[in-house]
Amino acid sequence: MTRYARASLRFLGAAGTVTGSRYLVEAGSRRILVDCGLFQGFKTLRDRNRKPFPARPSAIDTVLLTHAHLDHSGYLPALIRAGFAGRVLCTEATAELCGLILPDSGHLQEEEARYAARKGFSKHRNPIPLYTLNDAEKALKRFDTVEFRRRIDLGDGIAATFVPAGHLLGAAQIRLEVGGSTVHFSGDLGHDPDPLMRPPAPFEGADVLVCESTYGNRRHPDIDPEAELAPVLTRTFARGGTVLIPAFAVGRAQGLMYHVARLMARGEIPRVPVYLNSPMAIDATAIYHRHHEEHHISREDCMAMFRIAERVNSVHQSKELNTRQGPMIIVSASGMLTGGRILHHLASFGGDRRNTILLSGFQAGGTRGAALSDGARSLRMFGREFPIEAEVVQLQSFSGHADANEILQWMAAGRAPRMTYLTHGEPTTADTLRQRVAHELGWAVRVPDHLETVHLDRPR
Repeated sequence: MTRYARASLRFLGAAGTVTGSRYLVEAGSRRILVDCGLFQGFKTLRDRNRKPFPARPSAIDTVLLTHAHLDHSGYLPALIRAGFAGRVLCTEATAELCGLILPDSGHLQEEEARYAARKGFSKHRNPIPLYTLNDAEKALKRFDTVEFRRRIDLGDGIAATFVPAGHLLGAAQIRLEVGGSTVHFSGDLGHDPDPLMRPPAPFEGADVLVCESTYGNRRHPDIDPEAELAPVLTRTFARGGTVLIPAFAVGRAQGLMYHVARLMARGEIPRVPVYLNSPMAIDATAIYHRHHEEHHISREDCMAMFRIAERVNSVHQSKELNTRQGPMIIVSASGMLTGGRILHHLASFGGDRRNTILLSGFQAGGTRGAALSDGARSLRMFGREFPIEAEVVQLQSFSGHADANEILQWMAAGRAPRMTYLTHGEPTTADTLRQRVAHELGWAVRVPDHLETVHLDRPR
């Protein structure tokens, strides 16, 4: 009879909230961290980024990344600076995208700290970034890439397999063999009819499942994205307005440009200037060209998507945009209005009722995007309040996440786990999905607590 070291799973993040994805798996002397994300949204959550990491970084052997978004990868530079000395394993596209996202995050944090110090709106006399551009560049040297579906030996009887998750280039589900059990991390599951990405690989079953629940209480409406987008753009242009689109630089920006290009080519919306004001989004678009095997977009449409926008690189060019008037489209990160150049555009264009602010993705609680989606008519930025008179539209058809029905269908394809843990969802959202999993699938299911530890060993 094979003997295995006692194995456990500790929820260091994404428990009772959408962000901060971090799961620590321990078996014998080995410690594997699945995801290393930033907490975003409410200040009480963001403050966790500043606290000491809840496990000793130097004792962690390996980090496995499901994908590149900051709430899954964005704490890595801080972890490495705090003493993590191991390798970071992820897919090739995830490594390429992290090569854009992490340095950009470090740069923005340095820039925002300097701006806060100069303008005096921080409560700290000397605002310090969580990490710097240099920290991020050092972190990238720790990356090793793996192929989808190839079993990776992590030592001491632990193995990992990366399985396509849809959602984003390089995004993976991660299947761990540990302590005689299989533990399956869904990562962020893609939306089945996503215009860019292929659907996630089916769930094959596991002893323990850790599954996201971002849209666990909702069903995406059956709306054609271009049919939803065209009327908003047309009416804004008719009143001479600017359409301001806060978009995630990786994934959402490319999808929006793809649909705008198609609408313009068919003459369904006027041809107006389109500006892509995000150096990271510009570079990410080129990465989409290199990974056609992971998405639906033809090379011809990919080129059209790339050509549709005038690319804005410098800070001077970005500032100059704020002096122009519509009709035009400005696409800029970040998608939840948490920082970046989009805030300066919002300050310039948000007070004019001719303009439109187009929210194109999930808005985590506590973010400016969530406040706008909930009807806020002013936003606090740069230490003061800015009135919002522009039309605010929350698009319903552009989600990169599976909805509740899709998650349940994905689960039902595999054998029932001994236990399912629902993470990466707001409390009400996760609990709604918990009830459906229990009643419709008959599975044992829980929403774990922050910092809770559970055992992974098979019952004796």
